[in-house]
Amino acid sequence: MGVAGPFPGQAAGPPVPVMDRDEADRALARLGAEHEAIETSLLALQDHAGRRLLEGAELTGLTRERWASTDQSITLLWGYFDAYTGALAQARSVRARRRYPNRDDLVALTELLRGQGVTVAHAAARPDPSIAGPAKLSERFTLEELVARMNELYARSLDMVVASDSVWSALPARIDLLAAELHRTRSLAHSVGVRPGEHPSGDDLEAITHELATLRVQVISDPLAFWLPGPGSSAPGGGRPDTARYDRAARALEEVRREIEAVLAVRQDAEQRLVQLRDVLSRADRTLTEARSARGEVLAKIAASEVPAVSGPPTVLQERLAAASEYRRHAQWHRLSPLLETLEREAEEELLRARESLTAVTAPLAVRAELRGRLDAYKAKVARHGLAEDPLLIERYDAARRMLWSAPCDLRVAGQAVLRYQEAAAELLSQLRTPGPEDRR
Repeated sequence: MGVAGPFPGQAAGPPVPVMDRDEADRALARLGAEHEAIETSLLALQDHAGRRLLEGAELTGLTRERWASTDQSITLLWGYFDAYTGALAQARSVRARRRYPNRDDLVALTELLRGQGVTVAHAAARPDPSIAGPAKLSERFTLEELVARMNELYARSLDMVVASDSVWSALPARIDLLAAELHRTRSLAHSVGVRPGEHPSGDDLEAITHELATLRVQVISDPLAFWLPGPGSSAPGGGRPDTARYDRAARALEEVRREIEAVLAVRQDAEQRLVQLRDVLSRADRTLTEARSARGEVLAKIAASEVPAVSGPPTVLQERLAAASEYRRHAQWHRLSPLLETLEREAEEELLRARESLTAVTAPLAVRAELRGRLDAYKAKVARHGLAEDPLLIERYDAARRMLWSAPCDLRVAGQAVLRYQEAAAELLSQLRTPGPEDRR
């Protein structure tokens, strides 16, 4: 083991044990391995694609500020590494003097390997005070302190480089793909008449185009503005690109694309839908005509009955249907699409109203038909039981029949007459079911 004693020329402080030969050899081996690892890492950082892009890009915003600091950190790293290399070479030189070093050699090795024997001048050490603290003319380090400082600067520099490279690797390519899809959608929209100022989807396409162009410029010049650090992650490059604006643009484009596809579908089946619309409106017109005719018949044949009025033909829908035909003739598909959807809904509603009107108008005739059917059914029933010649039934049947087959027919009075006949028939039928005295012979 080493012998306790202070380093020569060292400031007053606790004595540092002098290393023995084995300790010095192990320390040299460890520091040599660290030297190789640091050199490899620095060379990899120097050749990193992200660093080369940062050097050649016209940066703005947060990335420009961070890169100015990171570039100085990388320069400082190489200065530290050169000092580290020189100190390690000096220690190796001392160790190579003798196979079995004497005390002076061990004191010198201890000074180099464990003492603050590495001096870094200000120009190489700290050009920017924000990197590692207040500026000094020079700094003294132990080799372990120098390694720790280099590790700190390397991790910070690599984090910035990896984050920028990750954003550049992810977003611009995706933006370009979305821009290509946008171009195809714009061409398709133009072919069906969807243009800015004429259709909301045309305005949306203009807004998406501007957003993608702006987003790409900002991503290229300030990638760190689109970086989300990972929560609690201390590893360099821990995080992910922020794709929120890209995702919004992609969703907006998808909505516009669906709208364009709907317009295209209108272009493909517009004629068939127009024919179906004409058929529905024609059926509604015929139903209203039938309702008006039935209303006249009801007013002539049924007395004391309130018959609802029947509306006229749907002229407004016919005019809008003519406008839809004009849109199709002039290939104005973006205007035809919403109009057809509205017309189809309103035409079905018009047909339903016409049918309801016909049902309401013919309701008194249906009541009269029901009363007639009930009267004839009871007449057939009493005939099966041999009661067709009953004077009371004949009288009440004739009275009800005259009322139901006369015009105008008072449904309220006729209903009462049918009820009286029904009650008389039920009474006679109940008497038939009552048994007589039993024959006991």
